[in-house]
Amino acid sequence: MEKRIALPEGFEAEIKGLAITLRYSGKEESKVFKAKNIEIKKEDSEIVVKSLNEKRKTLAVVNTIAKHIMNLVAGLQHGYEYRMRIIHSHFPMNVQVSGREVIISNFVGEKKPRKAKIIGPNTTVEVKGKEVIVKGTNKEHVGQTAANIELATRVKRKDLRIFQDGIYIVEKKVPQYG
Repeated sequence: MEKRIALPEGFEAEIKGLAITLRYSGKEESKVFKAKNIEIKKEDSEIVVKSLNEKRKTLAVVNTIAKHIMNLVAGLQHGYEYRMRIIHSHFPMNVQVSGREVIISNFVGEKKPRKAKIIGPNTTVEVKGKEVIVKGTNKEHVGQTAANIELATRVKRKDLRIFQDGIYIVEKKVPQYG
């Protein structure tokens, strides 16, 4: 079985074994797949993901890899954006970006600031008032960065019905392939 992913005009693909690098209008994304019995190759303006046997698990991996490649293409074309909202009822928290980290200070009155790591080289985080915007070309990196920010503001050992402070994902702008 094989899956064919048509590359839109202007895309360049470089494939070495199970590693793929896509380039589009000055942006670049790479992904290395760890799978057995899978072959990835480029034919004209298509990427072909092929299974070397007919086992059910291998066929599932073919579909997964094809979808990952489609997500890379959609991200390079349109980009991914997650909008998050800063919510506080007790202590006003201060959120700022410093290098490759998001620093959250005065969270629930804590003295030590909490930190969330920004994943990936093409992921950016902006803080505009009560909104935090995470943008990037790789869906996994943008999602993991947003999750890191959300997890950094998790309230522990308090009643969550009362202490609803935190930074939460409120909107995801996820483009579709094609």
